[in-house]
Amino acid sequence: MSFAAMMLIAMAVDVAFGWPGWLYARIGHPVTWLGRLIAALERRLNDRRRMPGVVVALVVIGLAGAIGWAVQAALPAGWPGVVIGGVLAWPLVAVRSMHDHVAAVARPLAAGDLPGARQAVAMIVGRDPNALDAPGVARAALESLAENTSDGIVAPIFWGAVLGLPGIAAYKAVNTLDSMIGHRNERYEMFGWASARIDDGVNLIPARLTGLIFALVSPRPRAALRCMARDARHHRSPNAGWPEAAMAGGLGVRVSGPRIYGDRVAQEPYVNAGCPDPGAADIVRGLALYRRAMVAVAVILLL
Repeated sequence: MSFAAMMLIAMAVDVAFGWPGWLYARIGHPVTWLGRLIAALERRLNDRRRMPGVVVALVVIGLAGAIGWAVQAALPAGWPGVVIGGVLAWPLVAVRSMHDHVAAVARPLAAGDLPGARQAVAMIVGRDPNALDAPGVARAALESLAENTSDGIVAPIFWGAVLGLPGIAAYKAVNTLDSMIGHRNERYEMFGWASARIDDGVNLIPARLTGLIFALVSPRPRAALRCMARDARHHRSPNAGWPEAAMAGGLGVRVSGPRIYGDRVAQEPYVNAGCPDPGAADIVRGLALYRRAMVAVAVILLL
């Protein structure tokens, strides 16, 4: 069974349909199902120690992988199985929604509607949107586009192409665990330690692959590669810096920098610091770069 073909079909279905609102209203989404399981386990087991968090991570990842394996084992042989598997993998590939969420930030920002742009960017970032000026909104949108291309699209497709449905299902479990409990605060510092470390490990290759793809399809490939080589390792995340630096270098803008989370100010260094802040037009250029990167991913799967 061709796992790469399965992932290509999943991408194609997602580009065509996204995840329709009527379907979400009826059955939710696999990530929300995972989220409810994680939340229930966290409420019961979080005593702010590492070992219960390790157990929760292994249970959730193992369960997701086992369900993926059982479903894959039941698929018919040949192309019917590939097509059915691709449709089943479709909800776990967020190509269209990523584009739509970032485009929703560019439109009000271009019209001078800063409150509207802040409201839109709050859907895709965790920082306080009310503390962002127009350049801060644009930086946040591009950072989210770059990072989520890696962990929301390239990484699940990578693990799906390697291992099929068990790979993509287990990866989404890892990613959901990290987004819910992999935080460095009093409640999750210890309990979410395993989830955060596992997420770092499984994104190691996809993040660098995403950065390379961004650089090669950007208008300034050499500048993107230089920025990635220079700045990626200075990022707070061992993985997010690679796609963010490639996008910043490819567009000729700076991203990252200081940001506010609740009542805490994180003094992060800028990525591509010598360049100007982005604006709405740069978000549009970033979306064009994203579309070219998605075409490149599809071509890689096809080959």
